[in-house]
Amino acid sequence: MKKTILTISVAFTLGLSSLSLNTVLANSKIDSLKAQESQLREKKSAVSSEIDKTSDTINEIQTEQKNVNEEIKRLDLQVEETLQNIRQKEGEIKSTKSEITKLEQEIKVLIERIEKRNELLKDRARNFQEFGTVSYLDVVLGAQSFGDLIDRVGAVATIVEADQGILREHKEDKEALEKAQNALKEKLANLENMKADLENMNKTLQGQKAEKEKLMAQLKEEEEHMHAVMLDLEEEKGILAAQEKAMQKAIQLEKQRIEAAKRAAAAAKTSSGGSTASAASAPPVSGGTFTKPAAGYLSSGYGNRSLGNHHGVDIAASGTVPIVAAADGVVIRSYYSSSYGNAIFISHSINGQIYTTVYAHMSSRHVSAGEVVSKGQQIGYMGNTGRSYGQHLHFELHRGPWNLSKSNAINPVGIVPL
Repeated sequence: MKKTILTISVAFTLGLSSLSLNTVLANSKIDSLKAQESQLREKKSAVSSEIDKTSDTINEIQTEQKNVNEEIKRLDLQVEETLQNIRQKEGEIKSTKSEITKLEQEIKVLIERIEKRNELLKDRARNFQEFGTVSYLDVVLGAQSFGDLIDRVGAVATIVEADQGILREHKEDKEALEKAQNALKEKLANLENMKADLENMNKTLQGQKAEKEKLMAQLKEEEEHMHAVMLDLEEEKGILAAQEKAMQKAIQLEKQRIEAAKRAAAAAKTSSGGSTASAASAPPVSGGTFTKPAAGYLSSGYGNRSLGNHHGVDIAASGTVPIVAAADGVVIRSYYSSSYGNAIFISHSINGQIYTTVYAHMSSRHVSAGEVVSKGQQIGYMGNTGRSYGQHLHFELHRGPWNLSKSNAINPVGIVPL
């Protein structure tokens, strides 16, 4: 009888020790989960800060674009004004050339008049030469009487005055001709120089405008890149927020399991009246902690490949292929991504360590964010959505939370039966 009581006492003590040890381990797991949750909050805060910085950068780029647009507008107006001035100068040059053409006609008439005067003077000279070497003085001294002298002097004066008038007109016409020619040549040269200067200015302005447009193209490209970064950061922020909620739920589940274990131990103690009580344990999981998420063959492994670093593995199969949860967990997010296509993120708490699995390119999704799923539970079907080439499942395993850089990604081969 004493031996029986001793045995019961030892068994009960061992049962309590085992229960206490499991409780300590469970509490340790919860502490680990809380620490990971704290790290996740810090990461989410860092992502929010990056989003703010990216937003500020986009605003700066847009302000710079506005300034460049204003500068391009100013250059456009200046180019337009320069081209208008060039057209004006071209019109003035055309008008000046018309004046030159008109003047050339007048010059031609003037030259004809000069030639006629030359012929007239030559005729007068020939008329005088017919009398030999008679000069105006000989004509005057050869008078026969005083009346004849008066007549001769009057005739000579008339001839001399006529000759001087012809010579004076001749000289004035030549001076006017030379002056008009020089003025027009100077005006034409000035207009040509002004036109050349304007054309050079226009060339410079066009060059500046081309540089501004090139800068604008670069700014637009940079803005598009920053918007893409912003979208990635917003997506990461959303996933991190969902992960935080999933981890909080996982902690609650862990607490519920502890409370359930305590209640089971107390019930066993009461019903047995102090007899041997076994510690509560998790139900056995067939095939280990993880199970294969889909039927098919491994079409692409983890690591570097031609399209870049592959942070997961691809399982390919034809037909209607169910996708199942690789382990017990909480759905972080179930959504459509431009890159992942139809995708599901699940958070798993395994021995105090958070794991995250990702299922991408699915044709359909059957679970929503916040749902608790069990290992092997169907969550959707294999597909070819997002940036995908052929039907397959892209499967990722992360030791810790998922992040945009995928720094926590590990090779699932050897951990998940694939």
